Amino acid sequence: MLSRLMSGSSRSLERECSCTVRLLDDSEYSCTIQRDAKGQYLFDLLCHHLNLLEKDYFGIRFVDPDKQRHWLEFTKSVPPFTMCFRVKFYPTDPAALKEEITRYLVFLQIKRDLYHGRLLCKTSDAALLAGYILQAEIGNYDPGKHPEGYSSKFQFFPKHSEKLERKIAEIHKTELSGQTPAMSELNFLRKAQTLETYGVDPHPCKDVSGNAAFLAFTPFGFVVLQGNKRVHFIKWNEVTKMKFEGKTFYLYVSQKEEKKIVLTYFAPTPEACKHLWKCGIENQAFYKLEKSSQVRTVSSSNLFFKGSRFRYSGRVAKEVMESSAKIKREPPEIHRAGLVPSRSCPSITHGPRLSSVPRTRRRAVHISIMEGLESLRDSAHSTPVRSASHSDAFLSRSESGRVDSSERVAIISDEIYSPSDSVLPTPVAEHSLELMLLSRQINGAPCSIEEERESEANTPTAAEAQELGGELRALCQGTGRRGRAQAEQVNKFVLSVLRLLLVTVGLLFVLLLLLIVLTESDLDVAFFHDIRQTPEFEQFHYQYFCPLRRWFACKIRFLLSLLIDS
Repeated sequence: MLSRLMSGSSRSLERECSCTVRLLDDSEYSCTIQRDAKGQYLFDLLCHHLNLLEKDYFGIRFVDPDKQRHWLEFTKSVPPFTMCFRVKFYPTDPAALKEEITRYLVFLQIKRDLYHGRLLCKTSDAALLAGYILQAEIGNYDPGKHPEGYSSKFQFFPKHSEKLERKIAEIHKTELSGQTPAMSELNFLRKAQTLETYGVDPHPCKDVSGNAAFLAFTPFGFVVLQGNKRVHFIKWNEVTKMKFEGKTFYLYVSQKEEKKIVLTYFAPTPEACKHLWKCGIENQAFYKLEKSSQVRTVSSSNLFFKGSRFRYSGRVAKEVMESSAKIKREPPEIHRAGLVPSRSCPSITHGPRLSSVPRTRRRAVHISIMEGLESLRDSAHSTPVRSASHSDAFLSRSESGRVDSSERVAIISDEIYSPSDSVLPTPVAEHSLELMLLSRQINGAPCSIEEERESEANTPTAAEAQELGGELRALCQGTGRRGRAQAEQVNKFVLSVLRLLLVTVGLLFVLLLLLIVLTESDLDVAFFHDIRQTPEFEQFHYQYFCPLRRWFACKIRFLLSLLIDS
């Protein structure tokens, strides 16, 4: 009896697995689920933990071993990877969300977008958004708690200047006093919603001319970004079809006066292109359709036997808003002060953390980070790779202000493969060169490495010089690995060409054997008999095959006579 119980418990343990989900504040939620549990079960479990009812705007994202991002499909099993809880469909009007807990989670997502450079804005808008974050996180300005330069302890953007920091502090002191955290978050959402890149999750591609571009789907339509400019904006009702073939993504557009356009872009890998296509299908269904019953299964090809098939399985935006209006419960408690120090936003926290994070000397070049970026650039990751000038923003601040190289590599590696990452830099300066560097990286050109000009002239110490030497050696190793990766790609191409040649030769050999059997053998099979009786075969036999056979026979006799004479 005891052995049966033990065997039963061991079998149940084998059927279970642990799952970890990283939340928007970078805390982690761990649970145990069945190995065959569907994505919907994990998502419902997570929303129950967060006390979230307006959950249709959110999703769970993960990265596979090939560094390709995916949204977890609720009808499929949960893969054994670390998950990330993120906003999947940005609300058209985030300020109109029914519950404060939902607005707070969307606020955390947009704050991440601002930090990672997905939300492009002017310097004045950037200062205002950062001011709202300060007010929500630390409350009213207090001269006793907030000394001169206190805003520099926070990292709101991939990169910002001291002038911007002073502007942020000025707005926080003079314009936002008295606002509660909920009010500051609401004003933050209202301002972010007016920006052109609100809701942008960029996918790196190239256009037909080979120029780097970022494709994105927003609540209002399809967006193409090049440099730091929006070059295309197409409303959802103008998009008639999306499809992909291999690495090529096609967007069919029907505009006024029956003007039809087909936009063509090339993704880094077929997997990235398929992910782009699926994101487009889901976003169009969510924002464009009136009812979920109108959702149809979509094929990536015009041929029924070719391509991928996909169907959006959730509710649409109109249904979500109607359902939210019916929510009647006491507002759930929000634990803002319980934020875990963020990996991606390490300095945006509360209380004692403010004084324990000294501002480190910013540098545009961290070769140890570049080594990780080079390996990511050659991978199939669907998120654009950060440029070198952003590397300083992703180093966690330590109390001593110094972190050794091995620790930095580990921290950056964790960020590189995080599905929350993106690299469209926030142009808090009017003339930013960040995307130019990024485009060169995506096109395969080496990125120029320069020291950032600092406002204070500091002479590098011997320790810094030694560290820079170690970083240069790491860069050389990364270059060698990139060369080996390119050689492997060439070898794969050669092998594929050889396979094609072998298959072609094999088919020709089979056809030749069939032709010889048809013309030379006396097999009286019905299939062969019918072919031999056709006029076309008789013409081919007497006009082409017989003269060719006599020619070969003559040549063979000639060669034999030469051999005999010799």
